[in-house]
Amino acid sequence: MKHIAKVAVSSLLLGSLAYAQAPSEPGSSASAATSSVVSPVESSIEPVRPVAPEASKDTDPDIVADPASLLPDLPPVPRAKATLIGGTVERLDRVRDQLTVRVFGGSRMNILFDPRTRVYRGGAEATLADLREGERIYLDTILDGNTVFARSIRLKSEQAIGESQGIVLKYRTDRGEITVRDAISPTPLRVRFNSSTQFLQGDHRVPASKLSEGCLVAVKFSSEGNGHEVAREISILALPGTRYTFAGQVVHVDLRTGLLVINSATDRKTYEVYLDPSVAPDENLHAGAVVTVVTNFEGSRYVARSLTIDSQGK
Repeated sequence: MKHIAKVAVSSLLLGSLAYAQAPSEPGSSASAATSSVVSPVESSIEPVRPVAPEASKDTDPDIVADPASLLPDLPPVPRAKATLIGGTVERLDRVRDQLTVRVFGGSRMNILFDPRTRVYRGGAEATLADLREGERIYLDTILDGNTVFARSIRLKSEQAIGESQGIVLKYRTDRGEITVRDAISPTPLRVRFNSSTQFLQGDHRVPASKLSEGCLVAVKFSSEGNGHEVAREISILALPGTRYTFAGQVVHVDLRTGLLVINSATDRKTYEVYLDPSVAPDENLHAGAVVTVVTNFEGSRYVARSLTIDSQGK
């Protein structure tokens, strides 16, 4: 009986312990005990924040490097005699820093520019941002290798001071007036001349009688303020039927139209020469080649009668 009593007591004790360890309903003290153990561990987990490096004592936090200051300075513009080119801006490429100008004779010329290029409007300095397609401009250009670079660009001024180059359509000595057809202007230019107007051919002064219809001239003029332009200087560049010889470096070649643009070694000016159909172009004729061309001035352009390549250049 004693053995049976011990077994009964043991069973009762084990049942009590089993009941005490049984899962209780939510909100019971057992759950509270469990959460009280886990919660401190979970609450201690926080996102890691990057720690900023300590600033150097020698660094000023207010100083920020300008990216432009990290670029090397542009070399100075080569010192070479500039050639004046007049035309209208046909295409402006600000990405490649290049503009296409329709120059006298109706041809096109690609000209490079960069921050070294100075821009003027009238007597005031302007910026490259003032360039617009369709605007009439004058450029002081230099030959930089095989490319033409704009050392300065002069935009058309609102002031009545300007230059023109073209063919004399009419020459009225009785009225003291000439009419010039400028290829880059939609309408002919009428300019008056008087006793103070200088007539030049090359570097020499010539009488006004030297001028005739069909001449290629360059005119510098100003305004009287009443809608009339008065020529200060008329330079005779070419007379009809006259032979001219050009020697210099080829700046541009367009064999499709037979056009050559030559930078003369004599006066450092740029001239457009058209190949006569009888003149077969040499395979060595390219931009950079040094040539001698014998031309006749016919109508409104120089026409090459013979061409000799003196050097293939670069």
